[in-house]
Amino acid sequence: MLYSLRLLKNKGNSCMNKLQEIRYNHPKVEIALEYIYVLVGAAIIGVTFNVFLLPNKIASGGVSGISTILNAVMGLEPAYVQWALNIPLFIAGVIFLGKQFGLKTLVGTVFLPFVVFLTKDVQPWTHNALLAALFGGIGVGAGLGMVFRGKASTGGTDLAAQIIHKYTGLTLGTCVILIDGLIVLSAAIVFDIERGLYALIGLYVTSKTIDLIQIGFGRSKMAMIITSKQEEVREGILHKIDRGVTKLSAYGGFTDNERPVLMCVVDQTEFTKLKQLVKTLDPSAFVVVMDAAEVLGEGFKRA
Repeated sequence: MLYSLRLLKNKGNSCMNKLQEIRYNHPKVEIALEYIYVLVGAAIIGVTFNVFLLPNKIASGGVSGISTILNAVMGLEPAYVQWALNIPLFIAGVIFLGKQFGLKTLVGTVFLPFVVFLTKDVQPWTHNALLAALFGGIGVGAGLGMVFRGKASTGGTDLAAQIIHKYTGLTLGTCVILIDGLIVLSAAIVFDIERGLYALIGLYVTSKTIDLIQIGFGRSKMAMIITSKQEEVREGILHKIDRGVTKLSAYGGFTDNERPVLMCVVDQTEFTKLKQLVKTLDPSAFVVVMDAAEVLGEGFKRA
């Protein structure tokens, strides 16, 4: 069974590597894929806004949150509000921050409100505010993650945060929190405290989903092994687990004697096997295990 899983994984890695080679060797394919990421991601955000966030008055930050509030207070069409805010913010970003945003960000900035406009008559998928906050956060996070993978953004308050960061000295994270916090606070005042709390849930889920899309679903473990039987453990990892191992120079803090550390990265499915191997070869070995969110290289995935 384990052999079959390893074979399936190797085939998957081989396919991914071939895809990466095509992208590296054909720059136009790479550019086309980036635009596809931007368009698909913006479409997901636009649909999510109309089926989850807007009908349930979840203003979880950003220009979409502002458009939700203005729609409730003044009856303004959200798509028009987003265009009215996104385009000037993009122009301000180019003026104050330079032209690094490029055409893809402009495409995301314009296309997102367009999708919101096209799907404005789609019926809400739920009227439960908690479900709307959770799945709205997932949808927005998935869409933004795809846009970021396309090396672009959807503009909006992120650009405002970067401008404030440049001219005030505040950290970028602080600027983003301040802007989104003001939007969520406004939502709590305009609607009620409960809607503001739901908006915070949506923001949190969005950030976690972005990380998931950026890093991927795969999780690995990195083990740092201090053992008096270095060669036996190294050989076992190389030949019984079929993973690479790196020897790091280190010295004991108490004895000041040289104590090399073996570093090894394995899949979660292989971690138990690694632990049993080390325990069998050297029961007194000292092992530190950490999560490795993204591993690039031979045996895992290419950058």
